[in-house]
Amino acid sequence: MTAYAPGPRNLITDVPGLSAGHAADPTLKSGATVVLGDVPMVAGVHVMGGAPGTRETDLLAPDKMVQAVDALVLSGGSAFGLAAAQGVADALAQRGRGFAIGSVRVPIVPGAILFDLLNGGNKGWSENPYPALGRAALDACTRDFTLGTIGAGAGATVAGLKGGLGSASVVLASGITVGALVAVNAVGGVTVGDEPAFWAAPFEIGDEFGGLGVARGKPTLFPPPVKRLGEATTIAIVATDATLTKPQATRMATAAHDGLARAVVPAHTPHDGDLVFAAATGQRPLPEGGALELGHAAALCLSRAIARGVYHARAEPGDLLPCWQDRFGHSAG
Repeated sequence: MTAYAPGPRNLITDVPGLSAGHAADPTLKSGATVVLGDVPMVAGVHVMGGAPGTRETDLLAPDKMVQAVDALVLSGGSAFGLAAAQGVADALAQRGRGFAIGSVRVPIVPGAILFDLLNGGNKGWSENPYPALGRAALDACTRDFTLGTIGAGAGATVAGLKGGLGSASVVLASGITVGALVAVNAVGGVTVGDEPAFWAAPFEIGDEFGGLGVARGKPTLFPPPVKRLGEATTIAIVATDATLTKPQATRMATAAHDGLARAVVPAHTPHDGDLVFAAATGQRPLPEGGALELGHAAALCLSRAIARGVYHARAEPGDLLPCWQDRFGHSAG
């Protein structure tokens, strides 16, 4: 059996060639997250939820002309949050980044949003705040960052708990690194019934989300939905330093959805907009047959990242739901 170990940060930024940045407004209870390539990245996407909100995802199809993207953006704010990617694109244009068309450069910045407009934050803005949040997240891009109530996960919720922003990584025997970053805002739950244990427990490495093991009780097979149509989604990015084509990146994104379904129950519902981007920085050759292990590793990382995002969420004034630590932390040790 292959032994998997996280990278040094256990973050998506363990993938060489990537940085990530986050910005949030605690009064708004929302924010944005940017994953930036040092150079343009090959990317793909796969959508399995019934209520997605996206920008520039069509161009990621394998048959479309553009072959690489400059950045990927996850944001709160529902349709308003799509403007976060525009803020990132504007700032990248000022840096001279983008797809060259004659003397013009057009930054390619696909994005996805989650619904957090009914989470208790002040949404009575006079000017859309998301372009500025996107710019601030881009300016904050670094290799190290915290998890939980930050960035696109700042206002996220799941069944009965606050959601959050999670990340995880793994280094394969080949030396290839795979990472995941996710904003968890699902209809479903990430813990099993009323227990603190996570659905993702079988895939935990060490005690990265508490080391609680699997749940002892019998899970409820059909938990009732607690959000209405369009109010939820889990949006994620998986990444690798392997050299991939657009079809291979798309297949990696598709495989990663298995990890989402192992960590959120139920997943891919008509009420969720579940989406996974995949990005490849192309710094290592993909071994023959390596696509199978790559997809499996992406799914494992995404399961772990989902649990970590909820595990590290923190309480803030005006919350409508408890965070995991407040509900379970005192009894889970």
